[in-house]
Amino acid sequence: MPALSTDRLRWPRHVAAAAALAVLAGCAAPIPGGVSDPYEVQNRGVHDFNVALDRALVRPAATSYGRVVPDPVRTAFSNFSANLSLPGKVLNSLLQLRPGDAAQNTTRFFVNTTIGLGGLLDPATPMGAPEIDTDFGETLHVWGVAEGNYVELPFLGPSTGRDTLGAVVDLAINPLGHLPRADQRETATGLRVLSGLGARYDRSELIDSILYDSADSYAQTRQTYLQNRRFQLGRGATPDYFDPYEDPYADPDAQ
Repeated sequence: MPALSTDRLRWPRHVAAAAALAVLAGCAAPIPGGVSDPYEVQNRGVHDFNVALDRALVRPAATSYGRVVPDPVRTAFSNFSANLSLPGKVLNSLLQLRPGDAAQNTTRFFVNTTIGLGGLLDPATPMGAPEIDTDFGETLHVWGVAEGNYVELPFLGPSTGRDTLGAVVDLAINPLGHLPRADQRETATGLRVLSGLGARYDRSELIDSILYDSADSYAQTRQTYLQNRRFQLGRGATPDYFDPYEDPYADPDAQ
């Protein structure tokens, strides 16, 4: 999905907008195992904007980046960006009362920051400390906060009321915003944007099939996001998912 602007002066407006959408999106409880999308008309408008932005800017930039920059360099940038996110993941694991996860990500951070040349390399994974991905949206889930309504955010893409609020908190605790010098913050943010372009390039076949080959890219995006997110929050458990756009009489074994 499209990346955020690197202009730090715009962050407060992004946070305020996301917080407002979180309040609106969380007003109604979701259908258990289903989809709560009372703002579908507005969401579809945002989705159309995001698709247009991806077509005009993000996809061409990601394609050029992926073709010009060698894979080892792209991987190093992604490693660096992921390493910077680990302190926030450690904090979230502690808030979730998962000290083992926090310890593993802490170990990973120190190994990759030292032996891994500031995070450009990833020696921690072969040493037995792969990243445990988490965020404040999962923390809210562990605390029993309801998923809320489905919402699609400008630039950021699909989310829910709970995950939108979580994204605001994660942005506040992201170490990129607390680096001591402006040039350090700009460099780190630039590498994070490059990491996002690399992810868009690596997943181009899947993303293009959803956004440009689906009969209804909005419904497909919503279904894919909710399925993946609920699977992630369930730590591998298959979610009980129902999409009203799905044909209930379709043969699941049909090719």
